[in-house]
Amino acid sequence: MNKWLYVLALFFLPFLAYAQTLKAVGDPWPPFLDPNHPHKGVATEIAQAAFATQGYTVELNFVPWQRAIDGVTEGEFDILIGTWKTAEREGFLHFSKPYAANDLKLIKRKGDDFQFTDLDSLSGKTIGTVRGYGYGDAFEKASNFNREEAANLMPSVQKLVNGRIDLTLEDELVARSLISKEKPELLSEIEFVSPPLASNLLHVTAGLKNPNHEAIISAFDKGLEIIKANGELDAILKRNGMK
Repeated sequence: MNKWLYVLALFFLPFLAYAQTLKAVGDPWPPFLDPNHPHKGVATEIAQAAFATQGYTVELNFVPWQRAIDGVTEGEFDILIGTWKTAEREGFLHFSKPYAANDLKLIKRKGDDFQFTDLDSLSGKTIGTVRGYGYGDAFEKASNFNREEAANLMPSVQKLVNGRIDLTLEDELVARSLISKEKPELLSEIEFVSPPLASNLLHVTAGLKNPNHEAIISAFDKGLEIIKANGELDAILKRNGMK
């Protein structure tokens, strides 16, 4: 009997090794990361599909963003599914090939005559930001405006409507989704400013301290090419109304 158990163990061992589970982490950021989505968000669905081609499963945990990025940086979690690239982050994160893009827009109170042309037009403004977010190197280095941090977007939107800050910013699709779910009445009190402050590419990332970071990101990149070629990526985007 023991001999047969040993043989069975040898038979199944490659399959057990092949089906590795990655611990992903992020903050609620619908529609890309969404606790109420069947796959926990469009970005999560894309990551799951890409990694599945390489024998990985992905389990997503929702925590505040700063906790998420710190956890991946230190190797407590394996991946961030939705990450914008900045020079600072390249010092501690390994970035995949991009799989989507976000238009980062300033948000103002309805009726405000503010117009965005470049970073100089933000002079003297107080802008609500999310702690730990990367808004691009130019924005991060600018010193002609003030930043007021919050744990997520919603406190900044409330402050904006109440006149306590001048502007906040987020991808328009994400902002509309978050606000409509949490405080839909605020949508009529704000306006999205064009042109976008920036267009940011979205990446999967692993911490450079994680000894498996190269294998993890390589697996995603290979899987991404596969789901692009076989039409699965397009199918995911269409199914979620994004194409």
